[in-house]
Amino acid sequence: MAKLAVIATIKTAAGKRAEYVKHLNAHAQRCRATEPDTLVFEILLPQAEPDTVMLDEVYASSEAFDAHLTGASIQQMRRDSAGLQVSLNGVLCDLTE
Repeated sequence: MAKLAVIATIKTAAGKRAEYVKHLNAHAQRCRATEPDTLVFEILLPQAEPDTVMLDEVYASSEAFDAHLTGASIQQMRRDSAGLQVSLNGVLCDLTE
């Protein structure tokens, strides 16, 4: 199976990035601990965009990504960060090896 990468850009509510990132860090830790096919979950904070967060994620397969999207951790993240996220745009990418 081919690995799948996701590069995502999230816009947070004005002045709420730090609060959002607190919940996102907890989500990332849960994913690394409970989703063995989540290979990479990195959180990036653009220096010139104070209300933006970017993600670099790698999954063992598209099925692993689907499992991530329906898993308990992401459901918890959605509850914890309600009202903090304005938008999310992601690009699915194939990895070359």
